[in-house]
Amino acid sequence: MAAAVAVTTKTTCRMRVCGPVAAATSAASPVTVSLGDLPQQKRSPATATTTTSSGSRSPVVVEKRAIAAAAEEEEAAVVGTKTTLASVWREVQGAGDWRGMVEPLHPLLREEVVRYGEFVAACYRAFDLDPASKRYLNCKHGKKQMLPAVGMAGAGYRVTKYIYAAPDVALPFGFGVSRYSCAGKSRWIGYVAVASNVEARRLGRRDILVSFRGTVTGSEWLANFMSALSPARFDPADPRPDVRVESGFLSLYTSDDLSGKFTCGSCRNQLLSEVTRLIAKYKHEDISVTLAGHSMGSSLAILLGYDLAELGLNRDGGRGGGAIPITVFSFGGPRVGNVEFKNRCDELGVKVLRVANARDPVTKMPGVVFNEAAARVFVPGGRLELPWSKACYTHVGVEVALDFFKASDVACVHDLDAYINNLLDGGATAASTTILESWRWQMAAIRAGELLQTLGI
Repeated sequence: MAAAVAVTTKTTCRMRVCGPVAAATSAASPVTVSLGDLPQQKRSPATATTTTSSGSRSPVVVEKRAIAAAAEEEEAAVVGTKTTLASVWREVQGAGDWRGMVEPLHPLLREEVVRYGEFVAACYRAFDLDPASKRYLNCKHGKKQMLPAVGMAGAGYRVTKYIYAAPDVALPFGFGVSRYSCAGKSRWIGYVAVASNVEARRLGRRDILVSFRGTVTGSEWLANFMSALSPARFDPADPRPDVRVESGFLSLYTSDDLSGKFTCGSCRNQLLSEVTRLIAKYKHEDISVTLAGHSMGSSLAILLGYDLAELGLNRDGGRGGGAIPITVFSFGGPRVGNVEFKNRCDELGVKVLRVANARDPVTKMPGVVFNEAAARVFVPGGRLELPWSKACYTHVGVEVALDFFKASDVACVHDLDAYINNLLDGGATAASTTILESWRWQMAAIRAGELLQTLGI
């Protein structure tokens, strides 16, 4: 594949991570834009995707990626150097809020989204789920071996630090203690990596990447359902009590575990320390900070992006002395905070691209009832903010709307593997009317339950 246009896509296997699911119509309106001066990629019709019993990627996927690569090479020959990734990396990272690149999804942006999705998938592939292993619920490999071990030796990044996190929550009645709960114990949640010299030249900047996995342990699932909003208070000099985020995600991000086997301190402290170290190391180059995560991991990515910007750790960094761009690529992510949190992220210039399946229930939570749609009403001359608006969740950023469903595999609606394959296919899978009708009832029950919880019943 021509390096000037797109990255070489990977054909490695990805592990499926499934959880309780239900479907509903997306509450957030996707951003609809028209493409400007960048050329569009012509894609072949979507083909079926299969995974072999051994976990390796099937020839169908290899062929599909090869077709996409051939299309990119053909465009490179026509366009030349005008649309190399290095020449438009700021736009791809969200400098213009992805105007002209989302609907339809531009090939350069598509390749970058898929590439960062693969880095997130690496978290799942490297996560040790063998209870007999000494590294149980941690990474199976050392930092130098991790990316090669999961089939990403040519990714062009070097892992510099592993990140551990633990929510300060307890499971009731000892539920799940024997296996996945590990409440209060730090578990491997992701990693920090930096682009190599060769990759930095291709990208047009030195990219600092933080990648997060989604929910696995019981305490993490419990944190996901702690839907109360809590003040973030990341900047001691200006705590901004009106900026509130989901308490479970906040706990996972800020809780300390001084007894961790591989590390100590909170997820937050680990991340701030490593990212600022890398920014200082490459301060004479163009730098980008890219945060990518799936499900719960996307919430941590958004919290980290907000934290870095709120503390001003991205200011006056990199060549030229301007603010270092902070970009979040979210896959199947839930809402993280309230309207004030969204507005503050916008003010600070934190760019979030949310890849969301319309049938994925996780993207509707928290805030199934009290969300951006319930925070304001339209009145003559503008919008009226309602009294309970500060208690309403809202999504941050720009949405890339997908729509896929498989009746034989209902859990696929939230599966990262399915997200990535759908991006490669550029298509959607139709659902049966009977199953969707059943899911509408399930979603109604979820809405009712959240309403009762909000009212304290």
